[in-house]
Amino acid sequence: MTVILPAHEFLDRLGISYKRLSFPPTTGKGAANVAQALGFSERQMVKTLIFETDRPERALVMVGADQNVVSGHLKKVLGSRNIKMAAPEVVIEVTGYAVGSIPPFHWQPEGFRTVLDESLARLEVLGVGAGQWGEEIIITPHDLVQATHAIVANVTDKESPVNMVTNLEDYFC
Repeated sequence: MTVILPAHEFLDRLGISYKRLSFPPTTGKGAANVAQALGFSERQMVKTLIFETDRPERALVMVGADQNVVSGHLKKVLGSRNIKMAAPEVVIEVTGYAVGSIPPFHWQPEGFRTVLDESLARLEVLGVGAGQWGEEIIITPHDLVQATHAIVANVTDKESPVNMVTNLEDYFC
């Protein structure tokens, strides 16, 4: 039986194309393990991270399973001098999901900021959590940005500038 989750319903309502994939729920936690189970590169499987700022504001940051956020870059993108990863209980409070399979869309209030690492925007497809461990959504970067209203910026390569992309149509054409 096919499981229909709120993330699927959200994408269906928007008319955004995606593919559903399942992996064994016994798969070890983490996007890197999901990549291995589904036959994708680690970069293609997205970690959805919740950060808190000094405003107070929370933001969703999407990076590949093999990447880490450069805090100085993220501070520039968010315009905050202080950022930190949200504690697991804060993540549940903000998203309604436990760390491990947070979908990057459908739960955000108006004005919630989302950032997609620029390197992910160059890939053919990405995998994101569907909200239930064992379920993954495969989606193009363009459609992911459309669904999340994400800012595209370099938040993982400390050797390169932040490069916030504002005109996404030019970027994806």
